[in-house]
Amino acid sequence: MYSLNVAIPATVAALAGDLAMELPRARARPRGEHTLVVKRLGGGDHAAYARIEGRMRDVLRGTAPFAIRVTGVEQFETAVTGPSPVVYLAVESPGLRTLHERLCEEFDLVDGVEGDDYTPHVTVARGGTRAAADRLVERELDPIEWTVEELVFHDAERGQSVSRVSLPA
Repeated sequence: MYSLNVAIPATVAALAGDLAMELPRARARPRGEHTLVVKRLGGGDHAAYARIEGRMRDVLRGTAPFAIRVTGVEQFETAVTGPSPVVYLAVESPGLRTLHERLCEEFDLVDGVEGDDYTPHVTVARGGTRAAADRLVERELDPIEWTVEELVFHDAERGQSVSRVSLPA
């Protein structure tokens, strides 16, 4: 599965890693693998991906940098796929939501996680006990704010970036 993601600053990745240590039975995201998905782009071979990326770059043309903010810890009690619960850093950003909506008009939706079901977030960990997840959700955090100036095309199967696009695009 390919996706277009927001580049995550080190402070957010470090926070997610620190919080994951409080979920000992959960599967934490490894350092450097935290993502914030803007839009899933589907799977397929490299040629299919190259066409999608080219089209995505056309759609992104004119996209300005936008503000984003991590506001706290939340959870999906039941994940759409994979182990539950999913503890995550909650993200607020009108610019991110607007971009997601624009991309959903141009590309197929992934049911259950995009369009009206889209919840911008950075996963901390999956699985583990609900009690540990509930304790972490009670935690108050100082917000982390930044301006998104770069988007990343990500290959989830290989766990790596494919390419990047700077904003304004």
